[in-house]
Amino acid sequence: MAHVTIYTREFCGYCARALRLLVDKGVDFTQIDAGIDMALRNEMIQRSNGCKTFPQIFIGDQHIGGSDDMMALERAGKLDAMLAA
Repeated sequence: MAHVTIYTREFCGYCARALRLLVDKGVDFTQIDAGIDMALRNEMIQRSNGCKTFPQIFIGDQHIGGSDDMMALERAGKLDAMLAA
């Protein structure tokens, strides 16, 4: 299963929703709290080609977007295949 990296911030409902899906699926992930750490926030923005909203999610090195993007992949039946790669 591919490793997931998710950049989050505290008190973020979208972050909580994305994390809940990853936990429910039993996905191995690294959570990076970039809410107040400017170096981590800049890393997230650079890795995501300028996206500044939370969360930003990566499957392996592939940026898939935020929570809504991940949920859309799940609804379309594409998320499991990406995670299995």
